[in-house]
Amino acid sequence: MMNLEDLYSEVPPTKLRNIDEKFCPARTSPFWLWVADRFFYGMLEDRFYAFRYKGAENFYKKEADCPVIMFAPHSNWWDGIVGYHITNRIFKKEIRLMVEELNRFPLLRRAGAFNVNKKSAQASMDAIKYSVDVLADLKSVLYLFPQGIIKPPNFRPIELQTGLAYIAEKAVNRYGKVALMPIAVNYMFLRDNRPEVLVEMGELIRLEPGKIDRKEFTKHLGLTLQSLCDKQMYDISQGNFKGYETLFQQKLKWYRRIEQRLKKIEPKASGV
Repeated sequence: MMNLEDLYSEVPPTKLRNIDEKFCPARTSPFWLWVADRFFYGMLEDRFYAFRYKGAENFYKKEADCPVIMFAPHSNWWDGIVGYHITNRIFKKEIRLMVEELNRFPLLRRAGAFNVNKKSAQASMDAIKYSVDVLADLKSVLYLFPQGIIKPPNFRPIELQTGLAYIAEKAVNRYGKVALMPIAVNYMFLRDNRPEVLVEMGELIRLEPGKIDRKEFTKHLGLTLQSLCDKQMYDISQGNFKGYETLFQQKLKWYRRIEQRLKKIEPKASGV
């Protein structure tokens, strides 16, 4: 069993293990996407009471021919599966997800994942170049965790690596336009005995062709993502769930149904 002190390392796994991994692009097919969709959806339904989201209308404010990069914090194992459902179930797009140590889960390639080797900047260049290439396919969305490593939940400050800015700059110069969408995700216990997935999608950040200051743009993206995450957390803390739509919500378990019925029973006066 891993000690709590060892849960979060500042060293990427591929660099820590010092093992060269050959780059493997995504390899999707209708059959495997059908399998992944049902498998991942079943996993979420098994573990969470509900999946709720807001801000989806922001996605449709872009031009139809504009590539999209979604970016979110990365705090736990579920983040990639949540990203899959944002792209596939909500927006009906295939995900292209950069994953470290994909050799441990090779079937994820069939769902849209591709690997990145973070032993060095040069080693990760294949994945970065591929990220720019896949944006040409408007049937898909590039989904990134630009902090570069898993961080504790609600870690602050949110600081991003420059890879996202590099990809965005290369993409806008190649395709003429690109839109970036920040995504805030929380896993919260509300009034049920199981947690809920809460997703908030921020306003699009449009990038025009031309030279950008990657360092300053990276800082701007980090502050934008942090602001959205802080806003979502504040709204949750105030019980403000206005605007959330529901992807799924479980039926109450039998003991919760009994509890609800008991709450409706009014005690009769004792006559004392």
